[in-house]
Amino acid sequence: MSLTIPKEHQTAGQIAILATAVLWSTSGLFIKLIPWHPMVIAGGRCFLAAIFLLAVRFISPPPKNVKNEPFPLWAGAIAYSLTMITFIYANKLTTSANAIVLQYGAPVWAALLGWKLNKERPHWEQWGALVLVIGGLLLFFRDGLSSGALLGDILAILSGIVFGANSVFLRMMKDSNPRDSMLLAHVITVFVSIPFIFIYPAELSAATLSSILYMGLLQIGLASLLFAYGLKRISAVQAMIIAILEPVLNPIWVLLVIGEKPSSAALTGGTIIISAIVVSSIIRKRREDSGRKSLHGNTSQ
Repeated sequence: MSLTIPKEHQTAGQIAILATAVLWSTSGLFIKLIPWHPMVIAGGRCFLAAIFLLAVRFISPPPKNVKNEPFPLWAGAIAYSLTMITFIYANKLTTSANAIVLQYGAPVWAALLGWKLNKERPHWEQWGALVLVIGGLLLFFRDGLSSGALLGDILAILSGIVFGANSVFLRMMKDSNPRDSMLLAHVITVFVSIPFIFIYPAELSAATLSSILYMGLLQIGLASLLFAYGLKRISAVQAMIIAILEPVLNPIWVLLVIGEKPSSAALTGGTIIISAIVVSSIIRKRREDSGRKSLHGNTSQ
């Protein structure tokens, strides 16, 4: 019995993840353009995204027999909320290139956390990727010390760690509704941001309002749906490989519009980190494909 997903469904999933990566890649630029406090940006964006996701849930509710377990639901939501908050802070304190590439180490942290929480022991290529990622991080730290962006770099790494944790908790929800955890994450972020809205009142203009609308409805709201849609049709490893477009495009948008250039140390460290993640993901995908072929061969005899 074959367990493969139809090719047309895989193609649709690949396109969805590709579109997700493009939308996500614009976050750094708009965070830079909006002159608000990071928590005000997070709250405004998540408020709009929550409305969007609630409307989608109302139009297309999950099956009635699907129930969410409290622990992965709340743990995943808190982890994703922290991911969004720390990433926005990082973008304000360091370069967009540093923020996105340092966050991109998430698959390595997910492998380590999955080992502890889901008892999924990392393979040799994941350990190798961890060593290379640490080497790349050292270059970023050296650059951060010289540029005064050390706190931003640390927050970007933390964003990657909690993003990796979020993927582990979402994996625990594979038989329930992961979209509910994503929605809850946005609601949590909105409530946490409320005090900051009064302490740091936002200056409203046509440019800032249109930017926050784009970020809430499209850059994070629509992207969340596309991401969930894509992951049901292709493997998480394949999605990771396609999503490499995000850290590549993110600093390009910022460079073209604002003129912010990453340092040579950041470019070298970023190349090491991205290469380690991609090579590790390709090796893992080949192992999964080989395992599926072996399983299919055994079941067809």
